[in-house]
Amino acid sequence: MKLAQALFVLRRVLRSLRELVWTHLLTSGTMAMTLFIFGGFLLIQENLQGLLRGWGSRIQIFAYLENGLSPADLQSLAAEVRAYPEVESVRFVSKTEAWESFKKTLGTQSGVLEGLPPDILPSSLEIALQRAHRQRASVAGIAQRLRGIKGVGEVEYPDEWIEKLSLLVLGVQWAKWILGGFLFLATMLIVGSTVKLAILARKDEIEIMQLVGAPAGLIKAPFIVEGMVQGIVGASLALGVLWLLYLLARYHLPASLAILPSGDQLQFLDAAAASLLVFLGWLLGAGGSWFSLRRFLKTW
Repeated sequence: MKLAQALFVLRRVLRSLRELVWTHLLTSGTMAMTLFIFGGFLLIQENLQGLLRGWGSRIQIFAYLENGLSPADLQSLAAEVRAYPEVESVRFVSKTEAWESFKKTLGTQSGVLEGLPPDILPSSLEIALQRAHRQRASVAGIAQRLRGIKGVGEVEYPDEWIEKLSLLVLGVQWAKWILGGFLFLATMLIVGSTVKLAILARKDEIEIMQLVGAPAGLIKAPFIVEGMVQGIVGASLALGVLWLLYLLARYHLPASLAILPSGDQLQFLDAAAASLLVFLGWLLGAGGSWFSLRRFLKTW
């Protein structure tokens, strides 16, 4: 495109943005709602994956010991488990320590434990695994071996929660694209309708340009650039609202929902995800304008 043509397109875009400001804002707002929902799924997915990674890095196996074991038996058992190549560390938790930890976990509701003997909880071994052996199959195999050791009464590990969280992350990923696809299609139709209104408003000018032999690309360019601007503005609005919700969640929600990580562990969209949102906004505006122009100008 020559410089004169580029300047013409720029003037037409600026004029349209000034004269039809509310129409453009309405279209940008529609795109912003679509991108906000899509970005919300991205934000939830990112933090769920972070939570899953955090749980995976702290995954432990709890081997609850039978009563009546002597100190020598306990030492021998801990040494046997510590010798496993998959094991990173082993910590012995006495009955008293388990009781105090349980009371601390209950907090203000610890009064319900009054009357119970402090040695009601079994002693245990807290077993941390090497990073390479924190997968579900590896953890299950180690737990099965521990159950065969004499003196070990019960073995537990957070397999069920990790599996459920993994399924939740997968569900969010699918929902993001399925729901996002429907929303993108609806938004493109709305953008197309806006472009039609803009074309009708400039009908006389477009007819004159066609009569004097202006190339089709020069006629279409201002509308496509306007769509790009609308998309970028919509994406920026969506990112702004997501940032405000992220700050709200970071400083308020973790205090009331124990399943969430602490506030400083919550993450906002990284540069790649934010760039994806801006690119999708740009694509929505440009694509909606292009398809509408192609169909409408053909039948005109």
